[in-house]
Amino acid sequence: MNIEIPAASPGAATAHTYLFALADGGGTVPVELGVVRRLVERGHRVTAIVDASMLEAARRTGATVRTWSAVPTDAYRDWAIRNPLELARGMADHYLSGPAAGHAHDTLAAIGADHPDLVVTTFFTLGAMIGAEARGIPFDVLMPNVYIAPVAGRPPGGAGMKPMRGAFGSFRDRAANAMTSRLLDGYTLPALNETRARYGLAPIGTTWEQVHHARRELVLTSAEFDFAGEFGPNVRYVGPVLDDPAWAADPAWTPPPGDDPLVLVAMSSTFQNQTDCLQRIADALGTLPVRGLVTTGPAVEPEALHAPANVVVEASAPHAAAMRDAAVVVTHGGHGTVMKALAAGCPLVVLHHGRDQVDNAVRVTARGAGLTVPRQASSARIAEAVADVLGDERLRLAAERLGTAIRRDAASGALLDELERIDANRAPVEPPAGARRT
Repeated sequence: MNIEIPAASPGAATAHTYLFALADGGGTVPVELGVVRRLVERGHRVTAIVDASMLEAARRTGATVRTWSAVPTDAYRDWAIRNPLELARGMADHYLSGPAAGHAHDTLAAIGADHPDLVVTTFFTLGAMIGAEARGIPFDVLMPNVYIAPVAGRPPGGAGMKPMRGAFGSFRDRAANAMTSRLLDGYTLPALNETRARYGLAPIGTTWEQVHHARRELVLTSAEFDFAGEFGPNVRYVGPVLDDPAWAADPAWTPPPGDDPLVLVAMSSTFQNQTDCLQRIADALGTLPVRGLVTTGPAVEPEALHAPANVVVEASAPHAAAMRDAAVVVTHGGHGTVMKALAAGCPLVVLHHGRDQVDNAVRVTARGAGLTVPRQASSARIAEAVADVLGDERLRLAAERLGTAIRRDAASGALLDELERIDANRAPVEPPAGARRT
């Protein structure tokens, strides 16, 4: 691992030591690094192991920063995959089982160096969970989206299904949860159990069992946005982190001039083959009496788009500021964008692309806070959806109601309360006999 150590910051007698094990999930980066920054600002000693792509942003948190010693050898082109089996295999190889052994090795080395009171992982760093468990260090798992593990009483993550009551709904959810879990386990579980055995840990029966070994599963959203279910006793809804990414910060930013309603377009911060979709959205806004602001993010050059006269195309804008002026947000449905739009009381038009976006989209529509259209929709269809949202007061009121809950939960302090509730008398557990030391 490579290491960068910042200058010491003022501490406190009650300060704890944290080790964060994070991976680049695109829109999850500003959220998870926002958690790191908050703990540093409260005087705790924090080390973060991150992907190299996160290094510059991680440095800005003030934490000690390390990078994983092993990195994926190729990009995960999930946007190009249509076969569900190949999609699951790619996710396992790139994010879950593929890096697990390396993540476990690096986490154990960091534990030996830093002696953390708590390890904090993301769902993608399953190997870090194994490393913490092998040394008897408690770990928490951050879920910077809706809760994605299978839960009785609600549909599975990734399915884009609304809840269904009654016997048939219960049967549908059980069958769908079992199917998606088997698919994930088939590609992920053997490698996880191999890594667990390397460190003297008993095998697990499902991939999700590794996550459920956490002290806390911290869901960084509002329970009023997510669907209800029979969650485990360690699940906590702690509210979203609404930080903008560092590349979008611009204190001098001002909205496009004019009095027409502002429509903000905020798509993925990572490449999901969205250039054509962005162009169709821009063309749609060109047919409406609105001020269009299209933000391309770091994955697409603004020059790749042709802007109608009433549309401004920019590489980035501070979304928290832009959404205060916006009447509608058009988005791919990433959780961070959805949360910030709703926190500003903005209804949405969602053209979901993949990943967790279909689940966010169905929650937006189920809560009456926006509309969805296919990402392949024509400009005319997109324009119709934007006009419908602009003209429907019920959607705006629903977005404002959700926004009240989201702002309340984001400001509640529940996230830090959970992370700071640590048993100071806990003693580390020695590795089981026969476990390989690193």
